[in-house]
Amino acid sequence: MSLTDFDRRLIQSTQGGLPLVARPYAAIAEQLGVTESTVRERMAGMLDAGLIRRIGAVPNHYRLGYTANGMTVWDVDDELVDELGAKVGAMPAVSHCYKRPRALPDWPYNLFAMVHGHSQAEVEREAMKIHCLLAQACRSFDILYSTAILKKTGLRLSHD
Repeated sequence: MSLTDFDRRLIQSTQGGLPLVARPYAAIAEQLGVTESTVRERMAGMLDAGLIRRIGAVPNHYRLGYTANGMTVWDVDDELVDELGAKVGAMPAVSHCYKRPRALPDWPYNLFAMVHGHSQAEVEREAMKIHCLLAQACRSFDILYSTAILKKTGLRLSHD
């Protein structure tokens, strides 16, 4: 499915983030010269069609005081990874959780969960909660701490 001119303008106006105002869709609509309902309906249509994957907040954890960020990696039973991943992903300290293929023999981990904390001790406490939840299904785990802040952006359309 190809993008219309309006789709391109809408994506370009929102890809850097929605305006931090009480009615962000109304602000975008004003900028584009359309109604707020037009913006809402087209965004929903693009989501349904798969032209955009999601609309969501992307917090800057460092600015919120969460300076210890650890990707916890888990070697769990493949038969249970989906069920357990859903439970881990629902935990308040976990911002995202997903499964990945193992790279044996060097990398046995198949479940990943990003944990944010104010300190490494806090991340380790949260990792222990995950470990308790995984129980006997967990064979091993590790925590990989962030060492640099990377600029997080998705695909961008050019203004050409």
